Amino acid sequence: MHTPLLFQPISFRSVTARNRIVVAPMCQYSAQDGLGSDWHVQHLGARAAGGAGIVMTEATHVSAIGRITPHCLGLWNADHQALLARLAKVITMCGSVPAIQIAHAGRKASSQVPWEGGKPIPLDQGGWQPVAPSALPAVRGATVPHALSASEVKDIVGQFAATARMAREAGFKIAEIHGAHGYLGHSFLSPVSNRRNDAYGGDLNGRARFLLEVVEAIRGEWPEDLPLWVRLSCTDWVEGGLTIEDTVAVARMLAATGKVDLVDCSSGGVSHEQKIPSLHPGYQVPFADAVRNQAGIATGAVGLITEPTHAAEIVANGRADVVLVARAMLADPAWPIRAAKALGVKPDLLPQYLRAAV
Repeated sequence: MHTPLLFQPISFRSVTARNRIVVAPMCQYSAQDGLGSDWHVQHLGARAAGGAGIVMTEATHVSAIGRITPHCLGLWNADHQALLARLAKVITMCGSVPAIQIAHAGRKASSQVPWEGGKPIPLDQGGWQPVAPSALPAVRGATVPHALSASEVKDIVGQFAATARMAREAGFKIAEIHGAHGYLGHSFLSPVSNRRNDAYGGDLNGRARFLLEVVEAIRGEWPEDLPLWVRLSCTDWVEGGLTIEDTVAVARMLAATGKVDLVDCSSGGVSHEQKIPSLHPGYQVPFADAVRNQAGIATGAVGLITEPTHAAEIVANGRADVVLVARAMLADPAWPIRAAKALGVKPDLLPQYLRAAV
């Protein structure tokens, strides 16, 4: 029987995944001072054992002030690195490729965890001042972020590179730069949040400078034979914001560097005034399709992809190279095993789990 493309191996540089299913980054808000715990190991280890080709960490932040919440994961010291090395080892042992998403929350930092409301934490209640390209708060009532100077931007670029070095040493095989959802990389790209008139602002080329400098800096620490991905918000869903045409142009810039292997295509997050016309399964797939086929770079599709046949169709029809699954994987760590069965494929099971093949 023909094996659907979804369950055929895929290679990026020297790294080969057993299938094209990626566990998408899912923040757990369960770290202390950036340090993860057994929670993170069991959470992602279970999904690696469940058959995913690539398992990616949640947003892993380059500094304390770059965290979304006080309980977000970080990688800026040796203690963080030791836990993440253990996590990468467990993911690998279970047959998946360990990937890490490197992030800085920018103006959306200093927030409550979602189940406590997700609102900005005031300075007098343990919060901290976020940083951003411009002094524009993410939501009404939030602490006004510090507008970064050009030298401070360079410092943060260096933090991304330092985190990439520690991730490499910890054993991760794919790094993804988080440039979406209103966080720092996205807030530089979007005219909604970037009102600068220096080299990091103005037209799209200026607004993309920060992202391109991060790519360059990370590649200085990330080996040539290991893949580098970038997550982008392909539209802001708001008038005057980024459009898919802008994102295709940015993707072309990334492709032209020769340093980026895939664009992970999400959307939104920079403005609380965003209006998504319809939240339906695969509503973001057209973005992955457009970037892949207009910018000439591999893409990942993400967003309410829950059914095996839908995931298989996206890859089979060349709309994306991989699918990233979050909610369905959160509900069922063995979603790839179930998907394989549904598509008539023999699951790639660890020997300890062979009885799950029936």
